Amino acid sequence: MPWPKRIDVETTVPERRVSGLRATMVGHATVLIQAAGLNVLTDPVWSERAGPYGCIGRSRTTAPGITFADLPPIDVVLLSHNHYDHLDLPTLKRLHERNAPLIITPLGNDALVRRVIPQAKIVTGNWGSRFDLSNSVSADIVPANHWSARGLGDRRMALWGGFMLRTPAGLVYFAGDTGYGTGAIFETMRAAYGRPDLALIPIGAYAPRWFMAPQHVDPAEAVLIMRSLEARKALGIHWGTFRLTDEPWDEPPRLLAQALASHGMIPTCFEAFRPGQVVDVDAASE
Repeated sequence: MPWPKRIDVETTVPERRVSGLRATMVGHATVLIQAAGLNVLTDPVWSERAGPYGCIGRSRTTAPGITFADLPPIDVVLLSHNHYDHLDLPTLKRLHERNAPLIITPLGNDALVRRVIPQAKIVTGNWGSRFDLSNSVSADIVPANHWSARGLGDRRMALWGGFMLRTPAGLVYFAGDTGYGTGAIFETMRAAYGRPDLALIPIGAYAPRWFMAPQHVDPAEAVLIMRSLEARKALGIHWGTFRLTDEPWDEPPRLLAQALASHGMIPTCFEAFRPGQVVDVDAASE
């Protein structure tokens, strides 16, 4: 299916707080994670375009699955890297004016944010850095096979990564952007952090493979990540909102289903996450 100009979205209004573990898809790599009373956003983008100045870059194919006005209070933002479809300064400014959440991000991205939000509550770290948010909640920056740049002269000048979010309601892995590589980084994560209850893994922006493979997984590789992590539940992000690469709009879910079938896995263990969709995860289930 060619990329349409717009796909209808049925928005959802989240509860203000959730005692268990719940994920709501906003779009692309933006997910609202609600866990044990904590509200966390990953790579928040509510702008109409993913690019500089608000008028350059790809426009949204899907509206946000949660309107900005309907967001519950946001406590923490997990910011994976500085590409425009992940680090959206206008959205971060709106969030700061609304809730002033703590922003956790790999090294170097703070300088970019502070140019626009001087008073931002932001902490940075390397791969392996841990941030204790309370006695029972922590966020670790973990490796990713990717890169960073906002322009022509700053390639790899800021770090990129994913996150492991540990809460009383469960362990959540947010990949950010990543290629598969040898798969070793995911096996290392499993050994270091245990088995995630929920894994948010990209399934889009992968074509053509000769160019995108080092930096973006395809659906088959996303399944390999889930298997390496032994995640109890996975949700496919980073597809269907911004047309960044060559694959058809509806190809990622189809290839994901094929990959799951090839491993004898049931379709519900790894779903293509759609804007407005809400998933509750039982961290105690096996």
